[in-house]
Amino acid sequence: MKPLFTRGPSPESRILVLGLVAAALIVVNIYTDWLQPVRDRVASFVAPLYWLTDAPGRVGEWAGEQLRTREEIEEENSRLRRQVLLLEQRSQLLASVKAENTQLKELMNSAETVDERVLVAQIIGVSPDPLEHVLVIDKGRNHGIRLGTPIMDASGLLGQVIETGPSASRVLLITDPSHALPVQVLRNSVRAVAEGTGDLYRLKLRHVANTSDVREGDLLLSSGLGGRFPAGYPVGEIMSVERDPGKAFADVEVQPRGRMNRSRFVLAVMSEREDRGGTE
Repeated sequence: MKPLFTRGPSPESRILVLGLVAAALIVVNIYTDWLQPVRDRVASFVAPLYWLTDAPGRVGEWAGEQLRTREEIEEENSRLRRQVLLLEQRSQLLASVKAENTQLKELMNSAETVDERVLVAQIIGVSPDPLEHVLVIDKGRNHGIRLGTPIMDASGLLGQVIETGPSASRVLLITDPSHALPVQVLRNSVRAVAEGTGDLYRLKLRHVANTSDVREGDLLLSSGLGGRFPAGYPVGEIMSVERDPGKAFADVEVQPRGRMNRSRFVLAVMSEREDRGGTE
């Protein structure tokens, strides 16, 4: 009687058979084209698998490239911003130099019309007290500056020196409330006294009679009375004249000709007495 179940091939036999089949396929693949259709089908099937397995690497490379590109763009933007700032700074510096040159030319033109000897000075400070109009210039006793030395810019008188040091001086502007200056009208030589009001853009004439021949637009010059300021220098222009029949004097407001808060360079008018070291 035969057994119901027969024993199958052993594992060693299977391996041997597979080895022979593989060897036969290799020989056939090398020396014939019989397996080319199979290879093509296998390649078509495997290609998407290769693409999928390589996708993480490609994604990583793309992300790295994007990151490098973003960093390069940010670095380029930062460099361009620095260049723009440098160019703006140079442009402002050139504009400042041009403005200074223009102001110096104006001063030199004004100096040619001044009979006295003049000295160019630079404003290096302004009083922080809003109740006083005082500037500091970079010239002092070592440069011949004395108490009372008149200071002007290209447009007109600014003030006078009230304190001197070896290399710097303090200048009281004509707009300071404590300052008064003898003036006369260019048109008819009517004399008056211009007082500071504490306003950089306004002076006031003291004790001008209602009958005095003064009008809007009249140019006021320094009269030279008192010996402090030279005669004939522009002081201001009359802005308004108000006459009240009930008052003895007219209210006359004057706009200073000097650029009280815009000048950077000024002229110190050196008189012969100051050259000898004297003071008024």
